[in-house]
Amino acid sequence: MAVPSSAPAVTESIHRLTRGGYVKVGRGQALTLTPRGREIAEVMARRHRLLERWLTDTLGLNWPDAHEEAHRLEHALSPRVEERLAEMLGMPSTCPHGNPIPGMVGKPSRITPFPLAQAKEGVTVVVERITEEAEADKNLLEHLWRNDVRPGRRLRITEVAPWAGTITASGDGKTIALGLPAAAKIWVYEPTESPRDG
Repeated sequence: MAVPSSAPAVTESIHRLTRGGYVKVGRGQALTLTPRGREIAEVMARRHRLLERWLTDTLGLNWPDAHEEAHRLEHALSPRVEERLAEMLGMPSTCPHGNPIPGMVGKPSRITPFPLAQAKEGVTVVVERITEEAEADKNLLEHLWRNDVRPGRRLRITEVAPWAGTITASGDGKTIALGLPAAAKIWVYEPTESPRDG
């Protein structure tokens, strides 16, 4: 669905979604998904994340391109193709960025993730996931891809500089500096924890 570009277009889109039974408008104009709206949102999220897996893992696209292509393809995917795609990919429980795929059962997690922005200088962390908020920022997604910041990557925090608003980490011979707002969109855990039951 295209993002509306003006206030009247946004209002009309909200009215359409409300009339269709997908959202409810509450106090203070707060929007909440109805059960029907939630079901459709989960289907679209599942299709998008499966497509991202296929586009990166099988076709070799980078994260920004895969994210963009998945948006184009997710609406055209039939339930039958979605099911076959999931089977072909080995029933993955997460997208390439580490976010759970709705309806796909993953192993229980034993970790306690936290935002990279809260990591302490001198510690080593492992990237658990790149949040959806970060996925929506094409420039940040491209920066993380180029610097190999992805789930499973170990990072040693070399500097935390709140006065400059940055955090610097290194791993595998690369150093990356991120603004604290960007680092807040990357979730990590301490490597002493086991990421999955097994």
